[in-house]
Amino acid sequence: MAGTADAESLATGQPATVTCSPPARDFYIDRLRSIMTALVLLHHTSITYGAPGGWFWYELHPSATLVGMLLTMFVSTNQAYFMGFFFLLAGYFTPRSLERKGYARFLGDRCLRLGLPLLAFGFFLGPLTVAMITAFEGRGFWSTFADLWHHRQFINGPLWFAQALLMFSLAYCLWRVFFGTPLGAARRAPKAVPSYRAWLLSAVGVGALALAIRQFVPTGVNVIGLQLGYFSSYIFLFAAGIAAWRHDWLRQLTWQHALPWIITLGIAWPLLYIGVAAARSMHGADFSGRWSWPAVLYAFWEPFVAWGLISGWLLFARSRMNAPSPFWNWVNRRAYAVYIIHPPVLVGLSLLLHGFVAPALVKVAVTGTLTVAAAWLLADPLVRLPGVRRVV
Repeated sequence: MAGTADAESLATGQPATVTCSPPARDFYIDRLRSIMTALVLLHHTSITYGAPGGWFWYELHPSATLVGMLLTMFVSTNQAYFMGFFFLLAGYFTPRSLERKGYARFLGDRCLRLGLPLLAFGFFLGPLTVAMITAFEGRGFWSTFADLWHHRQFINGPLWFAQALLMFSLAYCLWRVFFGTPLGAARRAPKAVPSYRAWLLSAVGVGALALAIRQFVPTGVNVIGLQLGYFSSYIFLFAAGIAAWRHDWLRQLTWQHALPWIITLGIAWPLLYIGVAAARSMHGADFSGRWSWPAVLYAFWEPFVAWGLISGWLLFARSRMNAPSPFWNWVNRRAYAVYIIHPPVLVGLSLLLHGFVAPALVKVAVTGTLTVAAAWLLADPLVRLPGVRRVV
């Protein structure tokens, strides 16, 4: 899966001061997290109705039809960048949070905000979602719960992101202890945004590393609940977010920096789908790994698409969505809770609408819209509960 949470909430919350003057509130970053969260919900809705990908419930399976191709284009484009975007934003807030709180409090906060939701999903919300499906299929609700708990099955679902972010946060702390600047001596040091050539080399490097990883762990294969085949870009973008904070890149980013990547995006984006069509004409090919040409295309396609989409979203949101808004404050405050609870909400609604006969795209639109609305409304009382609101 995909996807969000607060920059310091899935990654926690409020802007923190460091040893330099604190910046003004960047409202657009909170809104980008909320938009990406809604996109995660629509992404999983699309998989429910015929897009490829991992999810709890499939009403329709992927097909070679026009609708199937449209849904494939939607989810593959999302997969190329939106979870990496979450990691970049999480990384952006990590250094100042660590420097304000210190190691013990920072890691304790991460365990609270990331670890507790992960455990809650793994032992309750995940089994609940599976049990809803087995009950719909006539195989029992409570018996499914009992069987999953008896066999100690932990279902991380979309909370794999929290699991990975915990690991990244610990790794960053270890790096700071042994190799980085001591917390008390850390300073923000603005530097120019790297050139197009530097980002081009990074895209090539990320693609090459992704291809190397996929020789051993193809996409779609989980290792400790994580699809390591996608982690090349996640690790890079988390590190890029840290550097962006340290060197003030987000404030310096301009359309002049982004335009070459938006042009690159326009050139690169159709190539994957031309490759998919060619592979189908050759009776299929493996895009998930190994040294096949489709696997090479897919591994390098992702960063070349992602860098353009991420830079475009950042600049668009900063220019159009950076003013105070009570509505957005309400939406943003509930985004992390929405991310956590959306699987049973989406699965429940898709099961209720199973008898609704309509084209797949209509069902995606109807179920997706209802899921977004229901998830935010259900998240509202959660963020008001005294104990829960400290976590989400």
